[in-house]
Amino acid sequence: MVTGRGENYVYVNREARMGRTALVIHPTLKERSSTLAEPASDIKTCDHYQQFPLYLAGERHEHYGIPHGFSSRVALERYLNGLFGEAS
Repeated sequence: MVTGRGENYVYVNREARMGRTALVIHPTLKERSSTLAEPASDIKTCDHYQQFPLYLAGERHEHYGIPHGFSSRVALERYLNGLFGEAS
């Protein structure tokens, strides 16, 4: 699932294992996000991330983002509010 407000797109994997919600943010949000949560890994590539830039260093040129994992909806909402502010 992709969601966005303005130029701020995120991808949410609702089927993440072990009850965690996987969120993939646009690479331009990496620095702003660093004060809120540690990423699950440096990057995550997928051809479905059409709103994200292409990762040209890999064997296949796929779009990429910065993945994060959250163990609860409250933690995810706190992170999103910190990253984007309160939704109006």
